[in-house]
Amino acid sequence: MIALLAVVLAFQFTGGSNKSTTGAATGKAPNESQLIGLQTGPAPWNPGLDHLTDRLKPIGVSALGQEGTVEHIHQHLDIFVDGKHITVPALIGIYDNQYLTELHTHDTSGVMHVESPTKRDFTLGQFFGVWGVRLDSNCVGGYCKPKTPWRMYVNGLNYPGDPAELVLKKHQEIAFVIGNKRPKQVPSTYNFGGL
Repeated sequence: MIALLAVVLAFQFTGGSNKSTTGAATGKAPNESQLIGLQTGPAPWNPGLDHLTDRLKPIGVSALGQEGTVEHIHQHLDIFVDGKHITVPALIGIYDNQYLTELHTHDTSGVMHVESPTKRDFTLGQFFGVWGVRLDSNCVGGYCKPKTPWRMYVNGLNYPGDPAELVLKKHQEIAFVIGNKRPKQVPSTYNFGGL
């Protein structure tokens, strides 16, 4: 009985349960000093394709000929700057119809796709590395603490850790609230439909 309880608890705390996990486990964030072409200015940010190929190895993601199917999960990303919703661009991680990476977007909905041929964890820092936008414990793009306050939320809850180390889990709602003016409500869920 004790062994069964330990297995159930381990399953819940490692993200096996879609209901309770916020992805609080942390992973390894890419070393930003090795990333070429990071966007370090204010939003909105472009899809970051100019130096994507140069960033792949330091980020730890691959150029694929097609979407992977072994790991196939989705998250939703919202970014608010001074209360205004910022569009997450389409085609992040999709390079000129030549290849795509395990981490990408198809459209401007804010849905992030994790589609890998191998089962492994990916971090929000890797997604932002693919996007080519600076993300670390102090800065999101050109918004750096303490000059510009910001917070990250996962499933509506404040995430106090380094956002770049957040492990991406199925159906997370990730929101950055940047600046002094907050949105009327920080999203806690997203309707993923059939994803």
